[in-house]
Amino acid sequence: MTRSQQRWWALFATAAVANLVLLYWPRAVGAGGVPHLDKLAHAVSFALLMWAGARAGLPVRALAVVLAVHAAVSEAIQHWLLAHRSGDLADVLADLVGVTGVVLALGTASWRHERGRAHQRGTDGEAARGRPGPG
Repeated sequence: MTRSQQRWWALFATAAVANLVLLYWPRAVGAGGVPHLDKLAHAVSFALLMWAGARAGLPVRALAVVLAVHAAVSEAIQHWLLAHRSGDLADVLADLVGVTGVVLALGTASWRHERGRAHQRGTDGEAARGRPGPG
């Protein structure tokens, strides 16, 4: 495992612990009067988990599915098992926004990278056959 992967794994582990604390703390953390700040915290927490896990080398699709299930299950646990917490469908949606945003960003970056490589191969291929490349 490379040093970079070790760092991403450490960030992923830290994000996982922070996510679990956020979701299962006995009482909801107050937002200090800022409307919907808790939804932003949910989205950022799940986005960070998704990003760090993907960068650590976890399969993106599998990680996205696990985090989506975790989002729903965590709210059910809050609703049914934690006395001073309540489940909230809006929190699940915020979690999914975080996961989906990162998946889309990773997909877009991958698509651009592949498109650039294909363009480069096309340019190199034209030059190798004695034809000028585009541009």
